[in-house]
Amino acid sequence: MSGDTGGVDDSTLIGHIRTLMVESSRFVHAFGDSHALHRSDLAALVAIMDAATSGHPLSQGELANELQLSASATTSVLDRLQALGHVERRRDDRDRRRVVLHIRPSAQKLGHELFSPLGAAYARAWAQFDEAERRTIARFLDVTVDATARTRHQRPRED
Repeated sequence: MSGDTGGVDDSTLIGHIRTLMVESSRFVHAFGDSHALHRSDLAALVAIMDAATSGHPLSQGELANELQLSASATTSVLDRLQALGHVERRRDDRDRRRVVLHIRPSAQKLGHELFSPLGAAYARAWAQFDEAERRTIARFLDVTVDATARTRHQRPRED
């Protein structure tokens, strides 16, 4: 490492990231429990919303790949979400042979309930940082997410 890190070594940062991951997991679990949703249900909703926002709605197979679930497990997730009125399966407007997943207004409301309070709490916590610190934090988070994703993709998949 170059320069003075003020006593914040890799082990300290890893500990903070681990704690954030555990707290995030607890937050998602508590939210899911209060709405009768499994962790995989919430992950599916986020993936479907993100895909729709990017202009590429997911098929069931693409969702299975994204979540690293089997076809039958993905069907179970989608059946639960559809029964709750959060998701619908529709023919793709561009390719009628393809069935894609669409978020319903109830899921958008659910997403707002999940992320708005957390986003507001984060914004209050981050108000203490100036623009230069925020750029450093953003860069830190970008490279940390990238390293996490790369490591996930390097792990052998267990079937």
